[in-house]
Amino acid sequence: MIKKKTPLIVLAACVALLCAATTSAQEKRKLRITNAGFTMTALPLLAAKDWRIFDANGLDMEVILMQSQLVPPALTQGDIDYQAGVGPASVNATMSGFATHAIWFSTDRISYWLMAKPQYKTLESLKGKKVALTGLGGPVHVAFNMALEKMGANPRDYVLVSIAGQQIQQLISLEAGYVDAAVLSPPVTLGALKKGFAKVLDVGSMVEMPGGGLTTLAKTIQERPADTKRVIRALQMAKEEIRKNKPRSIDLIVKLLKMDKEAAADTYEQFLATVSPSGVPTRVGMDILVKAVQSQGRHVDKKPAFSDIADDRLAAEVAKEMGYK
Repeated sequence: MIKKKTPLIVLAACVALLCAATTSAQEKRKLRITNAGFTMTALPLLAAKDWRIFDANGLDMEVILMQSQLVPPALTQGDIDYQAGVGPASVNATMSGFATHAIWFSTDRISYWLMAKPQYKTLESLKGKKVALTGLGGPVHVAFNMALEKMGANPRDYVLVSIAGQQIQQLISLEAGYVDAAVLSPPVTLGALKKGFAKVLDVGSMVEMPGGGLTTLAKTIQERPADTKRVIRALQMAKEEIRKNKPRSIDLIVKLLKMDKEAAADTYEQFLATVSPSGVPTRVGMDILVKAVQSQGRHVDKKPAFSDIADDRLAAEVAKEMGYK
C-alpha cells in the first residue's frame, strides 16, 4: 500500500511547491525607483538590481533614469515610488513643499579631491589661484568651502571658476592651463594623477555630506512601511555585498559604469571610503544639505527640523535587524 501511495504523495508535494512558487511570484511587489545617473553613489542600487537582491526581498523593481527636477512631481503623482538619491535637489524639493523625506543614506561623505598643477602642493601655494568647480553655490562648492574652513583657510583667498558639464571638462581646463587646480571625483581623479597632477586636499573626508540614498513620500512611509523596509533592506544588503566582495564589485563597475579595471578598482576604494555603514540618516548630514540649498539663495529664511526633511525610523529598524549598532 505504501508503494502505491508514494507517487501520489510526490505528486501532491510537487503541486504544493508549484502553487507556492506561483503564489510567491504573484506576491512580489512591483515598484519603480528613479536615479539621476549611474555614478559611484548609485552602486548599491545597481548591485541590488543586477545581483537580484531586490528579487530576493520580494520586490519586482524597475529602475528608471530621470532628471532630479522631474522626480518630486513624479513621486507625488504616483508615477514612481522611490528616488535613489539624497542630496541638495531632493532636500530643496522637500523645503519647497513636496511631502518627501530622506529615509536612507548610501554614503555619508562625498568623494572629491582638490587636485592641482604639480608645482602647487599646499593650500597656501594655491592662494590667489584659479580653482575649477562644477557649479558655484552647489554641494561641491559648499563642501569645498567647509573643508577649507576646517583647515583654517579662507575660501575668499581662492579664485573659484565654474565649469559646466562633466568632470572631464575640468581636467581638460587644468591641462590647458586655464585653471591651476580643480575639485575632482573618481574616476577623473585617477586620470589626473596619471597626468602628474597633485592631490592637495581630500575634501570629501572632511565634510559629512550624503552622496546618495533613498527618498520617498511621507505617505509611502506611513501606508507601506513593509514595502519600504524591504527596499531599504535590499539596498543595505547590496551595500554590504559590495563592501565584502571586491572582485564581484569591480566587475559590476566595469560592466555598468563603463570603466577599465584600474579605474573601477580606484572607484571601488573611493566608494568604501565614503560609505555610510548603517545607512541611517543623520542630523549632521541633513543639516549640511540644507546649508547647500540655502547657499544657492533658496529658502534662506527657513530652519527645518530633522523630522521635516528626513525620517530615520525604518532605516534604524532595518539596521537593528541586520545587526548594526
